[in-house]
Amino acid sequence: MKTLLLPMVLAFGALTAHAERAPRLPTLSNAAIASEARVIVKFKADSSTLRARALSATAGRDSVALMLNERAGLLGSRAGVSLSSGSPAGERAQVVMASGITSEQLAARLSADAEVEYAEPDRRMTRLAVPNDPYFSSRDAAVTPDVGQWFLRAPSSDFASSINAVGAWNQSRGGEGNERVIVAVLDTGVRRDHPDLASKLVRGADMVADIDIANDGGGRDDDPSDPGDWVSGTEANTGKFTGCSEAPSSWHGTQVAGIVGAETDNGIGVAGTGWNVRVLPVRVLGKCYGNESDIAAGILWAAGVPVAGMEANATPARVINLSLGGTGSCGRTYQEAINTAVARGVTVVVAAGNSAGHAVGAPGNCANVITVGALRHVGTKVGYSDVGPQVTLSAPGGNCVNLDSGPCLYPIVTTFNTGATVPGASGYTDYVANSSVGTSFASPQVAAVAGLMLSSQPTLTPLGVKVFLQRGARAFPTTAPAEPGLSATAQCRAPNGIDQLECFCTTSTCGAGMLDAEAAVRLASTAAAVVVPVVSAPPTASAGEAFSASVNGTVEPSGREIASVRWQVISGPAALGTTATERTVTVLPSGSGDVVVQVSVTDVLGFQSTGTATVAVSSAGTGGSGGGGGAVSLAWLLGLAAACTGLLRRRLHP
Repeated sequence: MKTLLLPMVLAFGALTAHAERAPRLPTLSNAAIASEARVIVKFKADSSTLRARALSATAGRDSVALMLNERAGLLGSRAGVSLSSGSPAGERAQVVMASGITSEQLAARLSADAEVEYAEPDRRMTRLAVPNDPYFSSRDAAVTPDVGQWFLRAPSSDFASSINAVGAWNQSRGGEGNERVIVAVLDTGVRRDHPDLASKLVRGADMVADIDIANDGGGRDDDPSDPGDWVSGTEANTGKFTGCSEAPSSWHGTQVAGIVGAETDNGIGVAGTGWNVRVLPVRVLGKCYGNESDIAAGILWAAGVPVAGMEANATPARVINLSLGGTGSCGRTYQEAINTAVARGVTVVVAAGNSAGHAVGAPGNCANVITVGALRHVGTKVGYSDVGPQVTLSAPGGNCVNLDSGPCLYPIVTTFNTGATVPGASGYTDYVANSSVGTSFASPQVAAVAGLMLSSQPTLTPLGVKVFLQRGARAFPTTAPAEPGLSATAQCRAPNGIDQLECFCTTSTCGAGMLDAEAAVRLASTAAAVVVPVVSAPPTASAGEAFSASVNGTVEPSGREIASVRWQVISGPAALGTTATERTVTVLPSGSGDVVVQVSVTDVLGFQSTGTATVAVSSAGTGGSGGGGGAVSLAWLLGLAAACTGLLRRRLHP
């Protein structure tokens, strides 16, 4: 059995919070708004176009405009497109415009000009988008510090571990319409009636088969609603609930779903980390715990794999979040389910665990997952978070600092239900009575950012998501402001069976660094066409005689080496003569004509690209007996040359 990573609950009074709406800001899409292509072109220093029409600092506005227009006219004539000129953008750079073409297409065409150093779209920029959800900006400052959803903002001296979702949202918001990325939340289910979730949920499933823990009659079905997971005093530590304490309903899945994908910029409640991403709720946890068999089945179903007895999942997820876990190593059931999901292109994100600095348990220690540790607001490891080499990176998990009294100062504010047992009114987690802290709430931030990355670059593989998250992560702090009542922090150490609370993270204990949503999305958005294969082959060959083709590749950025190579003949009379997965391949042409050889290369992150070479193949044995259709042999030509030489000598010397 696997135990739920329950958040710490501070049982104080209730708190009602109010906040003014933040102003609604414009949402711009560069691809959608521009009816005219706008590109910034920078000419090379030795460009003849530039030298003949150099701009002078003392030239009048009309003279400058004339020079810019002449440059644009010459460049456009070479590129075969009518260009008009905009303003200068530097000493050798200017804006050019064209109709009937996108900015990206125009930039690509102009970049090929020999006199152009670079050309890139002239993108529209706006003020950083800030959603108008009240809790994003603040809670009630008269009762508790005015922190709101601090973890989503840009990092600052007060909030070193904030993930900069605001920066990511200006690049990707999870897609639009039917193209929105789907993130599966495998948890206790969800309250579909929550006003900040109702429009973001897709049809899910209930995989909890055991009637004793299901609390809804038992059996798997298509209703992922959370009926409540409370454990009564009578049930606690008896029968199937041995080891379970008396506890109210956690509404854990509703909390996780809100962190991933609460309705954003709707003027109520909280903002979801993934803005537009949709949430696929899959109920795998019941009262006190969930069975690994149900969780593994939930992973498969969420990934679109058929599960016996269940209707097919019509909306498979690209990302799966598992804010759950238990002790021990990764079992084969978990690993095989995860491997199957990953093979289908699904990224699996798992919470590291909340056992106060001990070793990561399953499924966080499985292969092919992204395991997430938790940080305090100042960037140190929060006391409850587990550590170890299995941790991929860390994100804010919430921390209360003052554990003895008063409200929690830095919780993860999210969607909630107020019912102590059965569902009550919809609401939000409270600074006082039900604060959300734990690696359970760090993990969905990473899952949502993965959704933003996949929206920006749909071809990204699970390995690519992981690598870009790690490369974009910010370094852990080595010093942090002292908090009242806390002792000096030491460097985190490897798990050794003894609790370790707050400590300074290292890359061997808390992963590659602190989650940076903006950096991760930016890296993902530039990941296309990372490998440019160059195929070397002879321009001509003869039928029946083998020739070799080889591939080299330019890879950007560095570190994206070619992992595999696959050859094929896509046209012409030829076959591959040696192993077709090596850098060099032998091709055996069987007749005359053009032979086109193609190579497909895959880099270490799973991105693919292709290159081709065309070889003109002539007939074998031309000019021998039998003619060959009028072909002339080399011997015949040599004989003709000798005869002509003899005739010429006789004429010169009769």
